[in-house]
Amino acid sequence: MTSDRDGSLLRVEALEAVYGGAVQALSGVDLVVREGEIVALVGANGAGKTTLLRAISNLLPATRGQIRAGRIAYAGRDVSRTRTDALVRAGLVGVLEGRHCFRALTVEENLIAGGLGRGSGRADLRADLEWVYALFPRLTEKRRLPAGLISGGEQQMTAIGRALMGRPRLLVLDEPSMGLAPKVTAEIYRVLVDLNRERGLTLLIAEQSVTLALRHAHRSVVLENGLSVLEGGAETLRARDDIQRFYLGPRVTAPARERQPA
Repeated sequence: MTSDRDGSLLRVEALEAVYGGAVQALSGVDLVVREGEIVALVGANGAGKTTLLRAISNLLPATRGQIRAGRIAYAGRDVSRTRTDALVRAGLVGVLEGRHCFRALTVEENLIAGGLGRGSGRADLRADLEWVYALFPRLTEKRRLPAGLISGGEQQMTAIGRALMGRPRLLVLDEPSMGLAPKVTAEIYRVLVDLNRERGLTLLIAEQSVTLALRHAHRSVVLENGLSVLEGGAETLRARDDIQRFYLGPRVTAPARERQPA
């Protein structure tokens, strides 16, 4: 599979998108994700993060959205001219906001659905199931339960596991920590970071917790009112006063020590 000459796996250029033919959602977004990176999308609610991720997976038409201008390229493909199922088979796999599972299916059936979407054979399905269960051990004991009866954290693990069954090259996640306890969030991010470090999995993450996103990402892109306004290394952005003020809260500094009498 190919990448652009600069090593980018995903490239978004001057993207504009609307809903219902009139409501402007994106008005000029530029984004580059290189092979092996973790890139975080940062922005307030309504900034356009979810719309951008839908566009990257070519899911906008399903929500009455459309691209008005600009370009999205994944591994040399024009995304807007590539069916979503073809993108999945090519390794661009998404985990939508809201822990989407087939609630009436068991956890294991949900996972298998992810492998079938890629066209996996029986042997590959068995091997990938054991791999996902090793990543998320708590799913092993819930494998026979309907996904609608397990906890929110376990549903998120199931949704991510189903995506991993597709053997993604680029995993796109929308608000993976939403509504989850900190302990569960930490467990999920540990798995994601390990997959990036050990397997080279490329990640694009829109995250409600900016602190969390910048802690784990290599780079970040800030969206504001449908426009990409800032891009840089995550560590650099964490140190910026404007990012700190708008997204992370006021800095806490230790009070100066009182001078002791001689």
